[in-house]
Amino acid sequence: MLGSSEISDCYYPNKPILIRPDASTPKHSLYLSNIDDQKFLRFSIKYLYLFKKSINLDHLKCSLSKVLVHYYPLAGRLRTSEQDDQKLMVDCNGEGAVFAEAFMNFTADEFLEISRKPNRSWRKLLYQVEAHSFIDVPPLVIQVTNLRCGGMILCTAINHCLCDGIGTSQFLHAWAHITTNPNSDLPIGPFHSRHVLMPRRPPLLPLNHPGFTKTAIDGDHLDSDLTKFLQSQPLIPSSLTFTQSDILRLKRQCVPSLKCTAFEVLASHTWRSWVKSLDLSHSLDVKLLFSVNVRKMLNPNIPEGYYGNGFVLGCAGCRVNDLVNANLSSAVRFVQHAKSSLSDDYVKSLINLFEDKTVKPDLRASLVISQWSKLGLEDLDFGEGKPLHMGPVSSDIYCLLLPVVGNSDAVRVLVSMPESVVEKFNHYMKDSWDKLEDNHNGVSVTNGHQGEENGHA
Repeated sequence: MLGSSEISDCYYPNKPILIRPDASTPKHSLYLSNIDDQKFLRFSIKYLYLFKKSINLDHLKCSLSKVLVHYYPLAGRLRTSEQDDQKLMVDCNGEGAVFAEAFMNFTADEFLEISRKPNRSWRKLLYQVEAHSFIDVPPLVIQVTNLRCGGMILCTAINHCLCDGIGTSQFLHAWAHITTNPNSDLPIGPFHSRHVLMPRRPPLLPLNHPGFTKTAIDGDHLDSDLTKFLQSQPLIPSSLTFTQSDILRLKRQCVPSLKCTAFEVLASHTWRSWVKSLDLSHSLDVKLLFSVNVRKMLNPNIPEGYYGNGFVLGCAGCRVNDLVNANLSSAVRFVQHAKSSLSDDYVKSLINLFEDKTVKPDLRASLVISQWSKLGLEDLDFGEGKPLHMGPVSSDIYCLLLPVVGNSDAVRVLVSMPESVVEKFNHYMKDSWDKLEDNHNGVSVTNGHQGEENGHA
């Protein structure tokens, strides 16, 4: 039995192996775009899936080797460019993905009971590759952990420099498709080339990019004090689920003057609650950074099947006073203004800006939100049914909007906060539920305006 969310060490019956493509693949260097190559993205996206029934390991290995023929860069290795040691590329050499198999002595149902709030011990469920640096870690690391009574946990680490959220979902669904339909074509073929996001020559005139900086953080500023505070505190996860009804109640604060998407209202509500819970100076400038899919924003559009990073960070900003002492619709307007400022010219200007490797997202006094809830990640099926749970391997100060298995209209908000403020954050997040019911009886909000073009880091 799992008495707490802490888990013991995995038992590894065999050493991890490398799974190589099962056919010859192109051997070349794959250019990474300036969006791919941001130092901000030099980490792996780590997913955790819990399945009621396990899949035969030999079948998973076989289908992985087949899907890596299509997604062969994931079987390669990161390298620095010979011309510029700050620039990354992929050596498509077919060395293979890391595949580890393990066993844990608990059941799927027992893990499901503790699955809402990840903790650091869950990192044991993903094999840690010994490496000198991030560049030396293979782009794809997988661990399959079989459980007592026949369940399975699948954890994946996919290098963010190669894929964004849309790209990782596309790859995982391709793997599942080949597992269940070994002789059929992929529904969506991968588009490898990153040259569609090459910087323009000559560079476009620079535009204002409020979410980015290359200025060193001044330790005397209030915003740097906040960063130090967050980094110095023990963090515990907050996990709150918003049903479709909860989201509609939030939208009632904005009607009839303002229409908004589920993402806009939930991100704005989370941002306000985060700022309120931290008791910040009302004169401080705060920001909300959120990922926006630009695949269809660019002219021409990025081709279908593109699995590289096709997103940029939108940036909403204001003074604390203008956020916490105004209503929710004001916060939503800040988010909508940030989204409306993104355009083909803006994205191309940003790509040129990233030629300067000192440029980075300005994380001072910022909440970063990434949306996983509209990527189809929770629908992954290797032949024994969809997962009981899908989420990250761990939680940190970045906020995730997660899918809720079995309820496609619900969203789970997961973010880690200092223990001293997490109760206040939960209070502000939940405080609206009862108030909205009392204050807006008789107000009708439909499910219209639901297009979700953002949030796919």
